[in-house]
Amino acid sequence: MPFRLRFGDDDLLRCRFALSPLWETQEAVRTLGRPDRLGYHPHWLRSIGEAARGLDLGLLRLVMPRRGHSPDFLGPPPLGPAATFEEEIAAVRAADPAAAREDLARSLADTPGAPRSPGGRALLADPARAVRELADLLEAAWHVLVEPEWPRLRALLEADIAFHSRRLAEVGLEALLPELDRRLSWDGRTLTVDWHGEYGRELGGQGLVLMPSVFSWPDVISGFEPPWQPTLVYPARGLAGLWTEPGAAGAQALVRLLGRGRAAVLAALADPATTSDLAHRLRLAPSSVSAHLAVLRDAGLLTSRRYGHRVLYERTPLGMALAAAGG
Repeated sequence: MPFRLRFGDDDLLRCRFALSPLWETQEAVRTLGRPDRLGYHPHWLRSIGEAARGLDLGLLRLVMPRRGHSPDFLGPPPLGPAATFEEEIAAVRAADPAAAREDLARSLADTPGAPRSPGGRALLADPARAVRELADLLEAAWHVLVEPEWPRLRALLEADIAFHSRRLAEVGLEALLPELDRRLSWDGRTLTVDWHGEYGRELGGQGLVLMPSVFSWPDVISGFEPPWQPTLVYPARGLAGLWTEPGAAGAQALVRLLGRGRAAVLAALADPATTSDLAHRLRLAPSSVSAHLAVLRDAGLLTSRRYGHRVLYERTPLGMALAAAGG
């Protein structure tokens, strides 16, 4: 059955892109219990395997039904385009206990037996404590599951937003929405998601948050009840190359032409990235990466643009052609 979001005139003017480290943390926890998702993240599983076994996430998973409602207060729409995990988890900790209890009760009801389980009863009996404990679990999951790889993940998500922002400028919102995923369709006023379950919501002038996600892949997720801003989470572009070590298979001809360091930087820019992102990926000093970027940009192989407080580098058409020939 379809999921429908109905737009008014003001909603078309109030759509925005965002990314969320808190959302990726929540979905990373969910992914650990979803065999259908695990095959997309082999490198990640190897890197977090031992540490993840030390996490007891049972209480958090109790409010993550396979189908149904997950508590909105645990993964609310992002505060802004570049919100930090610390800012987002602070908002979770500030959740109103009474509203959180209603949210938790709705979520537990979607898993048979969960409301009467010891964990479910404890969550509902003391919602203020439940908020604290669930926030603590999310924070522990962030440090173990997501934070070590966040520079790489953030670069991919920012690259997706950059790509779709350009498409928005080229074709407009109405044409862009169906491009985000094949399960989305647009009839001029209503965005329909081919989804399990029937749901409809008037956006009511709040607009829509469009959020790419790595760990939600390949699902399209939407919802959020008032007062939360409606949000559509869609699979981020470029997942196939996310966990590939850049430059490992670069052609020797490209190395001889540019030098090993600059060839590695050019190869690593399959998606836009910052100096610190590249330094993390390539295990090079930021100063070395910065020097390589300056040379490549002066040679017309890269261009740069500002995204919030960060500067993203991406290949020019000439840089793309050279990297493709070298690969």
